[in-house]
Amino acid sequence: METVKFKNGVTLVTEKFYNIRSVAAGIYVKNGSLNETAQQNGISHFIEHMLFKGTKNRSARQLAIEMDRAGGQLNAYTTKEYTCFYTKVLDDCFENAFDILADMYFNSVFDENEIRRERGVIDEEIDMYEDTPDDLVHDNLQNAVWRGTGLGRTVLGTHESISHFTHDTFTDYMQKNYRPDNTVISVAGNIDHEAVAKLAEKYFGAYYRENTAEKIKNDNIYTPSVVTCKKEIEQQHICIAFRGVSQHSADIQTMTLLNTILGGSMSSLLFQKVREEQGLAYSIYSYHSVYADSGLFSVYAGFNRENHDSVKKTVFDVLYGFSSGFDDEAAVKDAKQQLINNYLMGLENTSTVMGANGRAMLIKGRVNTREEAVAKIQGISIGMLKDLAGRIFLEGSESISVVG
Repeated sequence: METVKFKNGVTLVTEKFYNIRSVAAGIYVKNGSLNETAQQNGISHFIEHMLFKGTKNRSARQLAIEMDRAGGQLNAYTTKEYTCFYTKVLDDCFENAFDILADMYFNSVFDENEIRRERGVIDEEIDMYEDTPDDLVHDNLQNAVWRGTGLGRTVLGTHESISHFTHDTFTDYMQKNYRPDNTVISVAGNIDHEAVAKLAEKYFGAYYRENTAEKIKNDNIYTPSVVTCKKEIEQQHICIAFRGVSQHSADIQTMTLLNTILGGSMSSLLFQKVREEQGLAYSIYSYHSVYADSGLFSVYAGFNRENHDSVKKTVFDVLYGFSSGFDDEAAVKDAKQQLINNYLMGLENTSTVMGANGRAMLIKGRVNTREEAVAKIQGISIGMLKDLAGRIFLEGSESISVVG
C-alpha cells in the first residue's frame, strides 16, 4: 500500500494486486447527512444521484453506455459521514473509467428537468423505506436516540426537505462541502502507484476550494428512548440498542469482537438462544454502528408478536448477563478466528480493499497494516470483553424501537 498527499490536500492511497486484471477506484468525500442542517437534510444523497444525470461532456446515457461498453461498474452511496463515487473495471479500461469519475465529480450540470425527475425517484425511495418495516425500525431508533442531530436524521431526507433543492442549491453546497482537504482517492488492483499518482494529479492536482462550509453543531449525545410505529403487518420488528463506542475509541476492536460473539453469526449467543434453542424468531442479529464521535450497539429481531416479551427477556438476559456470567474462552477464540479469516479473505477482493483503505484514510488518516489489524484482534482478552459489556449494557440505558 502506498499513499501520497497532493499540495492542495487531496490524498491518494493505492494498493497493487498481482495476477489479476481488475481495478477498483473510489472518490471519498467527508460529507454526509451529518454536514446538513435540518433544511438541507437529504442534499448529499440527492447530489450523489445527480452526478449520474449528465455532465458538460457526457449525457446520462453516454455515461451508462461508456461504462457498459467497458463491462465495468459505476455506482455511489451516501452515509451519515461521507459519500463515495466508485468504479470497477479491467486494467486496460481504468484510465477511461477514472476520466468518467472525475467528469461526474467536477462537471455535472444539475439540469432542472433532471432534478425534477430525480426528486420523484427519491420520493419513491423514501416511501419504499417507510413501507419496509425491517428498515424503518432502525431509522426510527436512530432518530429517537439522536433526536435533533445529523445522526438522528435519515440520509435520504424527507419529502419536504428535498422539495426545495435546485441547481443553485446543489452547486452552492458542493462548492462549500466538496473540497480537496476532505477528499480521498482510493485505488486497488492491477495498477502502478506512480502511474495512478500522475493520473490523479492530472485531474485533481489543480482542484481548489476554500473551506466556507457552514459549521454544523451536532451534539450526538445518546438519549435512551422508546419509539413505536403501528403497522398492519404479520411480524413484529424490534431494535434494542445501547450507547456504543466511536471510531477513535481504544475499545473499537473489542466492540467488534463483542458484537461477533453476541449476534454476528449463526453460532452467536443471541442466534443460538433466541432462534435455535427457543424458536422465537426467524431473524435475529446484532450490529455496531460506528461514527467519528459516537456509536450505537443494536440488536434486531423479527418475530410473531405473541413472542414479544419472550424475545425481549432473552435478549436482555444475554446482554446484561455477559459481564458477570460469560466465561467461554473457546467461543472467544472461535470469534477471533472468524474475524481474522473474514478480514484476510476480504483482502483478496479489489473492491473490498479499495473501500477499506479509502474509509480508513478519510476517517482516521491512516490505514492499519495486515499485521496490525490481526494483532489487535488477537490481543483482546475475555476480561476486556466483559469489562466493555459491563460499561455498555447498563439496565435503564437501553433504547427500544418497535414496528408492527
